[in-house]
This record gives sequence, structure tokens and C-alpha cells, in this order.
Amino acid sequence: MAKADIRIRGRSFSIACTPGQEMRVQRLAEQLDVRLAGISSAVGDIGDDRLLLIAALALLDELDAARQTPPSAAADARAAGLITAVAARVEALAARLESGGQP
Repeated sequence: MAKADIRIRGRSFSIACTPGQEMRVQRLAEQLDVRLAGISSAVGDIGDDRLLLIAALALLDELDAARQTPPSAAADARAAGLITAVAARVEALAARLESGGQP
């Protein structure tokens, strides 16, 4: 098990993580620290426990909203375009194989 060294609100922590994920955990911790600083400046000194609770609830609210948001029309159009392109390549490959050509 690998460890990532992080800082949250000026305090250092060593967090166990999957090998190779240390930098990702550090980046996530940096994002959390920025988010905590924003919340703290908005609500004042409410203690670390309450601050972390508010941050966790805010992040879960964002995650829930993202899960409930249907894919955008642009994403659907990109996916359809990719599927069409792959289908055309498969058909071209099949035509070459049927005519005795090399794949």
C-alpha cells in the first residue's frame, strides 16, 4: 500500500492509497483544501468537524446533481458521430475482405 502526504487546513496527513495514485490523492486534497477555505471564509470559524461536514454535504449534493443530469445534446451528438465513424470503418473493412483484399 502506498501513502500520499497531504495538507488540509495547515495540518499534515499521510493517507494510504493504491500504488500510483499518490499524486491524484494529493491533487484531490488540494481541491478539498481550497473548497474548505472558501466555505470557512463564507461561514466563519465553525470548527473543523462542522466545516468538513458542510464540505462533504456540498460535494455529495454536486455528485447527486451530476448523476441526475441527463447527458447533453452535444455529448449525444459526439457519441453518435463516433458510432457512425466506427460503423463506416467496419463496413469498409468488410467490403475489402469480401473482395479478397487485405484488411
